[in-house]
Amino acid sequence: MSRPVHLFALAMLLPIAAWAQPLPPGNAEKGAQVFKTCAICHNLGPDAKIKVGPPLNGAVGRPVASWPGYSYSPALEKLKGTEKTWTEAALDKWLDNPRAVAPGTKMIFPGLKQPQQRADVIAYLKQFDEKGNKK
Repeated sequence: MSRPVHLFALAMLLPIAAWAQPLPPGNAEKGAQVFKTCAICHNLGPDAKIKVGPPLNGAVGRPVASWPGYSYSPALEKLKGTEKTWTEAALDKWLDNPRAVAPGTKMIFPGLKQPQQRADVIAYLKQFDEKGNKK
């Protein structure tokens, strides 16, 4: 390959490499503070109920669009075909920009643009099992 082709290939890969960066280590205590924004629409804990959005008990590792009794948007139902579970990586993408991940989602939250905040929220969510008890 000639030099311009190499430079073009590198330029095309840089955004992918930036997107594929691993999450920074999360801080659950800081995540609890950031989660206050999420708590407007989502419950968490042993007595969690459906609010505007589903409870987030056991969210990390839970199948996508799976909270019993919650009416998910067609966009989230479609997402089940590509993302089977809410892995840390899937949650990171979702928390960055929900509408980019699932165009047409009911979730109006614009996202958390700082990777550290997303990592902190994910660390906070990881503490809770599917019944809302801290692990």
